[in-house]
Amino acid sequence: MAKVKKHSVFIDMTAMSDVTVLLLTFFMLTSTFLPLEPVKVTAPASVMEFKVPDYNVINILIDLQGKVFVNIDPAEVRLEALEKMSEEYRVTLNDKQKKAFLEQPFIGVPMNRLPALLDLPLVEQDAAMRQYGIPNDSTNNQFINWVQKVREIDSEMKITIKADQTTPYPLVESVMKDLVKIKANRYNLITVLRGAPEGF
Repeated sequence: MAKVKKHSVFIDMTAMSDVTVLLLTFFMLTSTFLPLEPVKVTAPASVMEFKVPDYNVINILIDLQGKVFVNIDPAEVRLEALEKMSEEYRVTLNDKQKKAFLEQPFIGVPMNRLPALLDLPLVEQDAAMRQYGIPNDSTNNQFINWVQKVREIDSEMKITIKADQTTPYPLVESVMKDLVKIKANRYNLITVLRGAPEGF
């Protein structure tokens, strides 16, 4: 009986590792990072799937107590809105504070407290913001002013609202009514995706 000679098979994995590295690099460079939020919010679930805008957007965050925090993207619009708000509320900010303002993704204090907040280290700012939120009551509605200033700079800015699933509805409705007052009637409510019910 003849003997079968076994040959070892060599597979060159160089091309495979090159493709893996290229794909990893591509995904890292094209991904957009979400800004860190000052409060932990668990959004309610819905079955609608719609891409939330991630550029040219005003992100409104509402916590369980109804405190409002705002993130403005891009940075140029954010800085210009800060200049307008500082002028209106007679708040003076130095260059170091303006730089700190751009590093902190969310706005979450009354204008008179903003310089003191920006003097804090970045890691302490979120804890300080949680105590206040942007005023949005009938006597001092700085929230409306922020949104108006941003929309004066760029009328194409989109608006998103994110609230915790346990936040009482009247607190969210109050923010929506504020937006209606300034004719900002189009906005996206951010939710998490859940499976559609049977037969949907």
